[in-house]
Amino acid sequence: MERPQQIQWISGAKMCKSTRIGASNTVAITPKHGINTDSSARRWNALLDCLSVERLTNLFLERVLQLNDYHDGALPASEIRRTATASFGALIESLRPREDSAQLQAQRNHIALDVGVSRARAGIPVESLMTAIRLDFTILWGDLMCLADATDAELLVQRAETVWEVVDSYASQAQTAYIHERQRMAQEATSVRQGFVAALFGPVSAPPEMLDRIAGKLGVPADAILNVAAAGAANSASLHLAVAAASRRGCDLFTHPLPDGLVAFWVSDERSGCPAREATEQVRGIPCGLVEQVHGLAGLRIAAQTARALAALGDEGDAGALTMRSAWARLAKHQLEETGVPMIPDVEAALKRCGPVERERLQEAALAYLATGSIARSADRLFCHRNTLMNRLRRFAELTGIDLMVPEQAARLVVAWA
Repeated sequence: MERPQQIQWISGAKMCKSTRIGASNTVAITPKHGINTDSSARRWNALLDCLSVERLTNLFLERVLQLNDYHDGALPASEIRRTATASFGALIESLRPREDSAQLQAQRNHIALDVGVSRARAGIPVESLMTAIRLDFTILWGDLMCLADATDAELLVQRAETVWEVVDSYASQAQTAYIHERQRMAQEATSVRQGFVAALFGPVSAPPEMLDRIAGKLGVPADAILNVAAAGAANSASLHLAVAAASRRGCDLFTHPLPDGLVAFWVSDERSGCPAREATEQVRGIPCGLVEQVHGLAGLRIAAQTARALAALGDEGDAGALTMRSAWARLAKHQLEETGVPMIPDVEAALKRCGPVERERLQEAALAYLATGSIARSADRLFCHRNTLMNRLRRFAELTGIDLMVPEQAARLVVAWA
């Protein structure tokens, strides 16, 4: 708040008819010097005695209801009147000269807390709150000007600083209370939201009625098409950055922290240029597990488990996210290895019977064909004639018993060599 030009206000403000008993005409105020301290205190208290809390409250209510954020009824007029009455009463008492003001300060702080919290809960912007509180000084000082006569000029000059400091202290307390309450509200909202998100990833699937409730709280349709990403501890910071960047673009990514990483999910949208698609593209460039096109909240829990499993398979050679399309064989291999059953002991034993040079050529021929599914493209990759490649694949089948032209047989090698 800006500090008023106090002396200018006193000497140059409009004169209004005094409401003080015995004063009838307005006159120019000329400062006088040498006012006795005791007499000035008595005169100051007399002016304060003439102030009407009800009148000040009515003036405040009339002006504050003209502000956009107050006249729409978000905060009832009765509530505004209640706090205004308490505020003006405490401010007037705080302006009286006295040694023991701790109790009054505590009372004023309590009222400021009341105002700050109630306005925060009502959704009044902080700028509108401070504009309203600035009216306290304007109305209070304006009434004191009307009550004063020509002999009070120096007294008003002396007390203007006090009036401002009392109102400014009250405003600061209200603003602090407001900010703390908004922070508390944000924490409450985040905590509630995280609670509903956590319910989606519990040890058991949430029942349909719970899913409908969660969908309503999160603002996500229960049958929405979703994308799910999971990152390990080493890459969770990158996923957090993607979440923050998406938020700035207007796309809400929901997160669920894990002891060893982070899970994030969002509503899929493949329209060109939309924030959700940009978020998906950014996540695709992060070393993580990514499952796209998940059908509804009901499928989220299993999809997250899959994304976590994919994330655990990542290595230094991966340029971005692992998906079921790009890493299904690696995931299948990992799952089979956990059983302890060897996948291709017969193939490995057969290849060991070859010399090292033949074994290397047969394996590279098999790998090239498994990667392309085409004799021509495989031959080009290996810089050999297609007949040479076909001979090597035929020899591979004779040794191992696996015909790579048969998908069911080839799948064993795809997984084992993933």
